[in-house]
Amino acid sequence: MAYTFDAEKARDALVAEIRKLAEDQGFSRAVVGISGGKDSTVTAALCARALGAENVFGVMLPDGEQADIDDSRRVCKALGINTRTVNIGKIHTALREATDQLGPAAGEGEFTVPPHRESDINVGPRLRMTVLRYIAQAVGARLAGTGNLSEATVGYCTKDGDTSCDFATLGALTSVEVVAVGLTMPELPRDLVEKTPTDGLSGSSDEERLGLRYADIHKYIRLSTCGDPAVDEKIRKKERANMHKRRMPVILDPFGGAGA
Repeated sequence: MAYTFDAEKARDALVAEIRKLAEDQGFSRAVVGISGGKDSTVTAALCARALGAENVFGVMLPDGEQADIDDSRRVCKALGINTRTVNIGKIHTALREATDQLGPAAGEGEFTVPPHRESDINVGPRLRMTVLRYIAQAVGARLAGTGNLSEATVGYCTKDGDTSCDFATLGALTSVEVVAVGLTMPELPRDLVEKTPTDGLSGSSDEERLGLRYADIHKYIRLSTCGDPAVDEKIRKKERANMHKRRMPVILDPFGGAGA
């Protein structure tokens, strides 16, 4: 069967799914971390359509200075959702101080924590998720995830960070499909829907960090090949290596499966 994608149908189905989940689980509010990129922009718009803008809480989470934070503000203004900015810079600095990153902090006889760039990059999403969880519980809301299927497939996500949510709004859509859905919503600024994805942490685009194009990942997922066997294998290796991010923790069973 040939691949087809009806963006308007997918949009309306996702709105209906959010409403059904809210009814089934008994919630009426959602919290969304707003980065100014396409995924959080589209997620916020879908939640606003499903639950009403007054029931969506958009939280901006800069780590110190964020060059494109005006994009995040534009999303919130365009949708008319509740808005709050929580700067995680001081939290991040406190963690660095406590783990020897800004000078010795270990007690006598304790091991020290060496500086590690990837660990520091990944702590941003984890701190943001802690703040979002805190706010969601405080306002009686559920946390809407913003990650897409392309990111999940190649593991371009942070365990206990952006993978943690109450419902994965875009989890069944590739990055290409997220853009297509976003372009069906006139309330959204088009340039933000089509904005080049970046992690906001490393200074590089997602595709530069991955060494892959989202268009190729999309084709690999939907057509089983992007047309280049070498690229297919690169995606396949990342998919296998990062499958642990898409599963619940392994439960070690001392009973060999025989215990009750």
